[in-house]
Amino acid sequence: MNVTVTRKDCKFSPDPTRVITRFCNFSGERSKNIILSVLAMSDSEVFVALSQVLRGYSRRHRNISLIFETHFNKLAGFFSELGIKPAKVNHSRKELIGSYFTMEYSIESAAFFNPSIVEDPDQSETGTDEKRVIISFRATGEGHISSIVFRSAIIDKNNNLIIEPVGKMLAEADRIKRHIYHKKSFIKKLDEMHDFDNKLSPLFVLEKLGDRFTYGELKRAVAETRKTHKLTPKKELIINQMVWLARSHYEIEFSLDSAISERVIFPISDTEKNGIEDARFVRFIQENGEVIYYATLTAYDGISILPKLLSTRDFYHFKGLPLHGELAQNKGMALFPRKINGKYAMLCRINGINNYLAFSDNINIWREAKLIQKPKYSWELVQVGNSGSPIETEEGWLIITHGVGPMREYVLGASLYELNNPENEIGRLKTPLLSPNSEEREGYVPNVVYSCGSIIHNRTLIVPYGMSDYASTYATVDLNELLSELKNSK
Repeated sequence: MNVTVTRKDCKFSPDPTRVITRFCNFSGERSKNIILSVLAMSDSEVFVALSQVLRGYSRRHRNISLIFETHFNKLAGFFSELGIKPAKVNHSRKELIGSYFTMEYSIESAAFFNPSIVEDPDQSETGTDEKRVIISFRATGEGHISSIVFRSAIIDKNNNLIIEPVGKMLAEADRIKRHIYHKKSFIKKLDEMHDFDNKLSPLFVLEKLGDRFTYGELKRAVAETRKTHKLTPKKELIINQMVWLARSHYEIEFSLDSAISERVIFPISDTEKNGIEDARFVRFIQENGEVIYYATLTAYDGISILPKLLSTRDFYHFKGLPLHGELAQNKGMALFPRKINGKYAMLCRINGINNYLAFSDNINIWREAKLIQKPKYSWELVQVGNSGSPIETEEGWLIITHGVGPMREYVLGASLYELNNPENEIGRLKTPLLSPNSEEREGYVPNVVYSCGSIIHNRTLIVPYGMSDYASTYATVDLNELLSELKNSK
């Protein structure tokens, strides 16, 4: 292969000191005993105990007192059982009680891998031939729970990544908003997910709700329906799909005083409770020229996986949206950075083996796909898949792929497809673009290099990649050489 690939001396490693706070949930009796014990303390005992906690943790977390109050407010049910009004508890006792129901969680203590890279919406204060970028990572902590985290960097004129200082005051979203649904549009979305016949419309649940409702109101209507109706398997299916659709929508917002390296997208909905994995971010240019960032990712609830979509314009405010349709069943969906012939386009891997191309009028609904790539060479006979969204070049759509071969070794490859007809392959590397070397092959999952998105800068391809599901680095590839190799590969 006549392509220059340069591994860079830059490593993103797991850092166990990066922690967030989580609500610590105890059994009912233990929780009530903790509350009663704090309420029985004297004022001086509360002062000393709270002072010690604040002294030990106020420099580790932004607004730790507010966190304690938030966690105190989650205990309303226990106060009700104890016959105590929370409003009558003074401020210091509220904070101290909240501290007992708070724990630290090290978000990246186990692994820091599978990055993607996009151009930062803010390009101010960059020099000639420089570009500010945002790199997303899959961070994994205790219990193998994965979240999405970020780093900010400048790519200089020599294609070196200059990483901005990493903040230590990590924060989850300040605000989580539940989506408000309009009944008519909700029914329409349900119908797009599943063709209900007239006798099995979802109205047997939704008739209990107003024209506008929240996820919580829907849950209560579902609980009431289950008590008052004898449900057939088909009606249970409708209920499950209604609940799934509602809980898949959310909005999160980060504080404006947080650095991007301090923002953590931690699992929010039930479908994500065991982790959100391998976000493939793409800078999407809409037909009116406006830019929005999308990320396709995989939610895991401990049993099943579920593809989902994030959207943001500024990396402060994010919307979580469901992906549905027959194609939204597998990992590794990657959105093209613009519409093609008036339709959204997506790479996907329906059967876990081949690469497919799908088109849709609706970014949330994916029903049909065309096979565009099968395993061909020895290093990819187990499976081929994408390693991020396609990149538009003057020669065609450049797609970084991953292939799995003997000994379950993951390598990176590359393919080129026609711009207006991306189902037509122009060329494909016959040998891997990047394979794990002796330093990269050791890790949580050995013999793996894997990327979730690359970028072009100064006629150079910047490829961030995970090393054996443990740490990350990046390499640069001469774009002219790569395109020439691809065009002459058939």
